[in-house]
Parts: sequence; structure tokens; C-alpha cells
Amino acid sequence: MNVGESINLRVRKLGLVDVKLAQGCAIFLTLIIVKLLPEIMNISIWWFIGLLFLCAIKPIYTFIGQK
Repeated sequence: MNVGESINLRVRKLGLVDVKLAQGCAIFLTLIIVKLLPEIMNISIWWFIGLLFLCAIKPIYTFIGQK
């Protein structure tokens, strides 16, 4: 069993609450980084919007495109 399969098996054990708590951790980590490095927020909002769409392509394709 390779590393990818091992991680996949562990992730499948997570419930909805676990996934949402992990997302909350990611949000709070991002807020900590922004508070420590406020010059990050001087970047144009269009960079964040572009990265948002770039990161959303795969989940949207998986949700809508595949059967």
C-alpha cells in the first residue's frame, strides 16, 4: 500500500463534522498568518479571486462532471 492509498483510507473515516472542523482550522491558520504578515493584504483582490477559481475547478468538475 502506497502513501496515497493509506491517506485515502484514513480520510474516508472522517465524518462531516470532522471535515468541517478541519476547514475551520484552515481558516483560523490563514487568519493567524494574515495577522502576522499584514503586508499580504496589500495584494490586489483579483489575485485571490483568480486563485479561488483555480482551486475550485477540480471539486466542481468532480461534483458536476463525473457520474
